Amino acid sequence: MSLILIGAVVVIALLAIILIVVYNSLIGLQKRVNNAWAQIDVQLKRRADLIPNLIETVKGYARFEKKVLTEVTNARTAIMKAKTPAESAKADNMLEGALKTIFAVAENYPKLRASENFKALQEEFATTENKIAYARQFYNDSVMQFNTAIAQFPGNIVAGIFGLKQPREYFQVEEAAARKPVKADFSDLA
Repeated sequence: MSLILIGAVVVIALLAIILIVVYNSLIGLQKRVNNAWAQIDVQLKRRADLIPNLIETVKGYARFEKKVLTEVTNARTAIMKAKTPAESAKADNMLEGALKTIFAVAENYPKLRASENFKALQEEFATTENKIAYARQFYNDSVMQFNTAIAQFPGNIVAGIFGLKQPREYFQVEEAAARKPVKADFSDLA
């Protein structure tokens, strides 16, 4: 009889250890996703903080249509207000389109393109875009790992017990046009 009791205690102890290990693993993955999202948020806000400087620089050299500058400003506001990956992706798409427009229109103003301030801003935007792309990739990889862990056994059981069953959203580009890379052409600025 005591052998059965010892066996039951061992099985219960093993199950408890598995439960603890899987739970801690899920929490670690959840924290990684949260951190990855925070990194995207930081880079999106960094880009949004560059926009007022861009607008002022452009205004100083060119008489842009008010519509173009308004679109950039509205897109910046949407980025700052976004809370979820879906909201941020939508606002990011809007901002990317507005920035492409403003940089395309700037091509018609040689003095603006030659401005050191404008060149520096273009470089900052290019650097920030690279950081955003990396942060998106890291976030989506982290989401994939978390979503896989809560879908597989025994993670799905532990996730269900502790309320971690909700999969996280990927940060996805919605529009086909936004899937195209941003063209940063500095060849005629030299």
